Amino acid sequence: MIDLPLDQVRTLLAAVDEGTFEAAAETLHLTPSAVSQRIKGLEQRTGRVLLLRTKPVRPTPSGEIVVRFGRQLARLERDAGAELGLSAAAGPTALPVAVNADSLATWFLPALTEVAGRHDVTFDLHREDQDHTTVLLRQGRVMAAVTSSPEAVQGCTVRPLGTMRYRAMASPAFTARHLAGDGPPARLLAAAPVVVFDRKDDLQDRFLRALAAPGATPGTTGRGGAGRMRHHVPSSEAFVAAVAAGLGWGMIPDAQSGPHRAAGTLLDLPEGPPVDVPLYWQQWKLDSPALAAVADAVAGAARGALIPPA
Repeated sequence: MIDLPLDQVRTLLAAVDEGTFEAAAETLHLTPSAVSQRIKGLEQRTGRVLLLRTKPVRPTPSGEIVVRFGRQLARLERDAGAELGLSAAAGPTALPVAVNADSLATWFLPALTEVAGRHDVTFDLHREDQDHTTVLLRQGRVMAAVTSSPEAVQGCTVRPLGTMRYRAMASPAFTARHLAGDGPPARLLAAAPVVVFDRKDDLQDRFLRALAAPGATPGTTGRGGAGRMRHHVPSSEAFVAAVAAGLGWGMIPDAQSGPHRAAGTLLDLPEGPPVDVPLYWQQWKLDSPALAAVADAVAGAARGALIPPA
C-alpha cells in the first residue's frame, strides 16, 4: 500500500473544501505555491490526477477516493482524541451532511440540535435535491446524507427513514383563474404557470404525467409536461409562499401545507394522486460515536414527521 503523507492529504481536503488553492493556502497558513506543490506531490505519489484545476477545483474520481480517506481519517483522529481527553484544545469538529431543502425546512434541524447538545460538533450542511445528495457522498464532500436512493454508495450504509408526501396545491385565486375552465385537468395544469424549486426539481412533472396517464406511477422520473411558464424559487419556505401567493401551482409536502390549508390560502387540486418520495439515511461505514448519534437522532425525528417505511 502506498503511504499517503497526511500533510498532503489535508492540503487536498482544504483545496476541495475552500474551492481554490489561494483560499486553501489562507486556511492552512501556507503560500498558494506550497499548496500546489503538496498536491502535485500527492498526485505523483499516487500516479493519478486528483484535482481538476477549475474554479472551484473539483476532485477527479481518484481524488474522491483520497478525499473520503482523508475525511474518515480526520474523523477517527478526532474521536480517538475525544476518548483520550485530548480534543478540547482543538475545538469542535465539523460533520458535513447533505440534506434536501424540504427536510431541512421541516423535521431535520431538531435532530441536529439534540446531537449538538451532547457532542462537541458543528454541522456543515449541504443543501441538495434528494435525488442528487449521493453525488456528494461519492465525492467525499459529506459524511452522511438524506437521499431518495436505497442503493448504498460504496463504503456507506443505508437506513430507511420514511416517506415525504407531496400534494399538488394552488391558491384559490389561481385555481379560479387557471383551472376552472373546460377540459381535462392535465391539459389545464400543463398550460398553467408552475412553481419549481430548481432545474433538478421534477416533482411537478411527475405529478402531471401520472395525471395525464391514469394508472401510471407518479414516482417515475424524467422531464416533461408541466407548464411552459416555470417559476424557479430555490427556497423551501419561499416556494410554499409563492404558491400561496398565486404565482403558480406546485407540489407541497404535507409537513408544510397544514397552516395554509387551515387558513384557506392553499387548496388541494382535486385530481391526481400524491407524489411519495421515500427518504433514506446514508453514511460512511465509520465507527464514530458522533456520526452514530446523528444517525439515531435523524431516524428518531423522521419517525415523528414522515410516513413510516413499509
